[in-house]
Amino acid sequence: MAENEEVVLYWRPRCPYCVKLRLILALKGLRCRKVNIWRDPEAAAVVRSVAGGYETVPTVTVAGRALVNPSVSQLMETVRAHAPHALRGASH
Repeated sequence: MAENEEVVLYWRPRCPYCVKLRLILALKGLRCRKVNIWRDPEAAAVVRSVAGGYETVPTVTVAGRALVNPSVSQLMETVRAHAPHALRGASH
């Protein structure tokens, strides 16, 4: 899958918001690539570029569209509109 078509979840260890979002997305069957910004300097730069210079996580890109600390409903709406192929099953 091309990078501009995928869902990417940028996260970091010990972030409770990241843990919660990862769990919810797993339960909803959303296929996404997970990138730890503490291990990937380029990913950290992506997050800073869309979050006003901060490393705010979770940040998610959906087919190239950035969502900084999105609500689950905001994220799922964006996925349904721009990357429905990332959804599995009927839990969307």
